[in-house]
Amino acid sequence: MHQVGIWIDKRQAKIVSIKNGEATMSIVSSEIEEFNPKGGSGTKFKGGPQDVVQDSRYLNREKQQIADFFREVIHRVENVDALVIFGPSETGARLYAAIRDQLPELHQKTSPVEKADSMTDNQIAAWVREFFQSA
Repeated sequence: MHQVGIWIDKRQAKIVSIKNGEATMSIVSSEIEEFNPKGGSGTKFKGGPQDVVQDSRYLNREKQQIADFFREVIHRVENVDALVIFGPSETGARLYAAIRDQLPELHQKTSPVEKADSMTDNQIAAWVREFFQSA
């Protein structure tokens, strides 16, 4: 049986694969840019001309980068028997929704998203082992 756990946030996904009792970990780094628009007053006087920050341009680029990141993660876990997603942010729920929309057969093998704090690699591997042993 091939069981996989994915610890994910916006910066990276750590994929723990358990096959025949052996655990291996791979890391997928995201190319998601930090959203820090530079805008402000073009003058030192109150009420002067303002720089316009194109939020939609940044948000569209981020949306595309997230989709690319999820596509890479999903590609690595397409052929598994059981999958669990966990992590500290809402990125796990977004990945779960992407799996539901793109691969319904994988979605049926996926457990609901679990919340977890930041962890070391050893803690992540132990969490995945314990999750599947208790299931």
